[in-house]
Amino acid sequence: MSRPLVTLAALTFAMMVLGLFYLSVRVAHLEEQLGATQPIQRATATGLPQPVIPRADLADLEKSTIALFSARSTAVVHITTIAVRSDPFRLKALEVPRGTGSGILWDDGGHVVTNFHVINGADGARVTLSDRTVWDAKLVGASPRNDIAVLRIETSRPTLPHVVIGSSHDLAVGQSVFAIGSPFGLDYTLSTGVISGLGREIQGVTGLPIRGAIQTDAAINPGNSGGPLLDSSGRLIGMNTSILSPSGASAGIGFAVPIDTIGRVVPQLIKYGRELRPTIGVELGDDALTRRFGLTGALVLNVVPDSPADKAGVKPTQQDPNTGRIAIGDVIVAVDGGAVKNNADLYLALEARNQGDKVKLMLNRDGKPAEAEVELALNVTP
Repeated sequence: MSRPLVTLAALTFAMMVLGLFYLSVRVAHLEEQLGATQPIQRATATGLPQPVIPRADLADLEKSTIALFSARSTAVVHITTIAVRSDPFRLKALEVPRGTGSGILWDDGGHVVTNFHVINGADGARVTLSDRTVWDAKLVGASPRNDIAVLRIETSRPTLPHVVIGSSHDLAVGQSVFAIGSPFGLDYTLSTGVISGLGREIQGVTGLPIRGAIQTDAAINPGNSGGPLLDSSGRLIGMNTSILSPSGASAGIGFAVPIDTIGRVVPQLIKYGRELRPTIGVELGDDALTRRFGLTGALVLNVVPDSPADKAGVKPTQQDPNTGRIAIGDVIVAVDGGAVKNNADLYLALEARNQGDKVKLMLNRDGKPAEAEVELALNVTP
């Protein structure tokens, strides 16, 4: 062997020795850090099973998350919606599953809160509790405007596990949240994250926006709609309702209806079957019709007799019976100084008020500004 080759071989051997020495020093250092009870497992050529390292005690955060899930998941239910289809061969109606979602046990009376879009268009629904019992559910009431619906199951149980109500007006971006759902009716899912935004506006099923929504990065999948969003104390702070994703799967942007809205609407649905909303007593024209007339605002088509608007002298749109000409009614352009550019602006402005509140309407009347003060009344709306 030539002298250069011998030198190269010697250098290679020396490097291998140095590498093995460095590796042994690193392993010893790691063993010292982990402690004698958790030795580093070295691969052997014996084929014998390697020793299993016992799990260390769970961190306090893990323990609290497990306890929260164990305590609150029993108040989450799986909802299966039913569609009735005719059987042409047996000449009878069949019940077939239509869709699924999650729900929240609200009280001992068997009321279940879920999203309106979960049960929308269904002919019936069944609720599966955490103990795997299945119950037929009846629709008590719904607020499509806020994507909220209330079902009720008839049980002989004196008590049912139900949620602990929190608040959403004092939430903060960055605080931890926990989303629980029962998307498949077989088991529960838990996802964790933080509040990534507050006061968001999402599109509702009626076309009107739902304002004040909670944005979270906790994974919310379609089957989790209607499930609870909880804070670190296990309080209900929202109801998971939608995700922002082109593919339909969770992409880290989910939204929940805030509990302050749910807490206002649900008692009304249970008592009246509908939501009570403040009104001035007018019927509005479509936004497209308003634009066709070259106007901006909420065009008044009709005024309900003896309503707040009628008492305040708001003028409706009328047609001259002799000439057939249309006399454009008042166009509401502002409420208490807040601009009204379309019908949705008016609905949202009134929604923030209560029965008996007095509001000042700024009107466009025959091309000239006018004012009317009205006292809001309650109207039962779908």
